[in-house]
Amino acid sequence: MSDRNLLRRGLYGLALLCAFGLAACDSETGETVASIPPAKNVATPAESGQAIAKAQDETRLESLDELDDQPLPRRKLDIQSWQTEGGAKVLFVEAHELPMFDLRLTFAAGSSQDGGTPGLAMLTNAMLNEGIEGKDVTAIAEGFEGLGADFGNGSYRDMAIASLRSLSAADKREPALQLFSQVVGQPSFPEDSLQRIRNQVLTGFEFQKQNPGKLASLELFEQLYQNHPYAHPSEGTSESIPGIGIAQLRDFHARAYTAGNVVIALVGDLSREEAEAIAAQVSAALPQGAALPPPPVPQAPAATHEHIDFPSNQTHLLLAQLGIPRGHPDYAALYLGNQILGGGGFGTRLMEEVREKRGLTYGVYSGFSPMQTNGPFMINLQTRANMSDATLQLVQQLVGEFLEKGPTEAELERSKRQIAGSFPLSTASNADIVGQLGSIGFYDLPLTYLEDFMQQVQALSVEDVKVAMNEHLRADGFVIVTAGPEVEQKPLPPPSEKPLEQPSSVPEH
Repeated sequence: MSDRNLLRRGLYGLALLCAFGLAACDSETGETVASIPPAKNVATPAESGQAIAKAQDETRLESLDELDDQPLPRRKLDIQSWQTEGGAKVLFVEAHELPMFDLRLTFAAGSSQDGGTPGLAMLTNAMLNEGIEGKDVTAIAEGFEGLGADFGNGSYRDMAIASLRSLSAADKREPALQLFSQVVGQPSFPEDSLQRIRNQVLTGFEFQKQNPGKLASLELFEQLYQNHPYAHPSEGTSESIPGIGIAQLRDFHARAYTAGNVVIALVGDLSREEAEAIAAQVSAALPQGAALPPPPVPQAPAATHEHIDFPSNQTHLLLAQLGIPRGHPDYAALYLGNQILGGGGFGTRLMEEVREKRGLTYGVYSGFSPMQTNGPFMINLQTRANMSDATLQLVQQLVGEFLEKGPTEAELERSKRQIAGSFPLSTASNADIVGQLGSIGFYDLPLTYLEDFMQQVQALSVEDVKVAMNEHLRADGFVIVTAGPEVEQKPLPPPSEKPLEQPSSVPEH
């Protein structure tokens, strides 16, 4: 093994030791100790000290050496689920390690529900904490801060989020929940706040004009989804935002922020009885109504290549095809295949061939993004403007070869180990868990989804991955958008273990 790989392996092992506490910890001193086998003979203090140090070093080295082959222990989740009287789906994990809890509401209220008014979902979500009866945005912020609580919100294509983190003691929990319920269930949508946020969004659109990567991404979704609700940007457009008024926000909130259209995820220092009371309180504070229908299935577009002329040093390359909806039975195979192709960082096919052997980019990444309906499979990178055409051809060639031959057995086993090793991070904190619960509930996945997914990944064969990747991807089926200057093109350098030339500059965006 090379020094470079040894270093990488050692640092990875050390990071995992720190993250998951694999070394023993003395309960009184708090110092890290190692188990030392009993000595067969009496030794001097100096010899004992040397022996202990040597044994500690050997123990640590053995532990690090074994990390590549043994998955880390996983946090077993006991997920409880029920439905409130108003129709809200609830998922709860009891966790008493810390005196706090995390609450996340996930509404089917993303930009796919905008209708003919792009940006409506985003503005509604952004306005939640701008005012309630008797409190303006400053008073709301001070209210949460005074209780040691944290409010969060966000809007995306499929969903809109509102979250609360609070101490679990009743004197903090109850007023924090009362304020949160008002903010999410009865926002006042003040006119002055709407004008301020509209101006901020419009200013952001002006900045986007100087970002070739963002321009390419907007064009890519438009080309990939065409007339589908996913086609327009979640933040709206410069044409739609100025015309959105208070009445539209109130109407959208009344139909999209209902108890029947939300998943309530709870994790933390709560009993089942307390969790049921919280869910009932939040559900009752929301408008009462049914779930909104999911967006329709998109039609696959024809392969295209659009170029945006932009005066930058590098060219952005974005390639996409329609992928799969969340919950598709092929997801585990596609996830594993993509980790080998371009989703797993260093060591992937794309990274090795495009960066490591030719020095054409700082990073090239691929990934499936399953959503309520077919989300995109995307590849993105930046490269030298004068080699962008040849780099694009190389990426397409690598995808074609991967589809034709599939992964090797060695690649498959390595990626399985990496996925098993990183899996504990998905439930390492209460915040991680509440996010997982929100997704499980929102996409109607089984409560055993996380464990099922790991078992599915470990059972996959090379042929399984190859078949799934070919079922959902075509080498010649990409919608491609590039953004960069029009310059004379050069051929690629030959592959080398040590590329002669590195990328011309750091990524621009």
